[in-house]
Amino acid sequence: MEHAVNDIDALVREEKRLTAVESHSEAWAEGLSAGIEPEIIAEAALETAFGEMLRANGETSALALLDRMREKVVAGAFEPERLRH
Repeated sequence: MEHAVNDIDALVREEKRLTAVESHSEAWAEGLSAGIEPEIIAEAALETAFGEMLRANGETSALALLDRMREKVVAGAFEPERLRH
């Protein structure tokens, strides 16, 4: 039974992730069409994300997220052919 609950939790989390990706993609496209450079959009998104993580979960959580993102960049997880949406 616990395995089924974990599967459902994983599916719900993935659905939320996909919805967040879609929302962020729309906001990114809106920023680009408004003439905002990608670097500025990215910096604003990261500042917002880390600010929210700090407020909600504290510095340790925000730094852990930063570490995970750095590891993904180094591993090439954000290269265009590896992105999943």
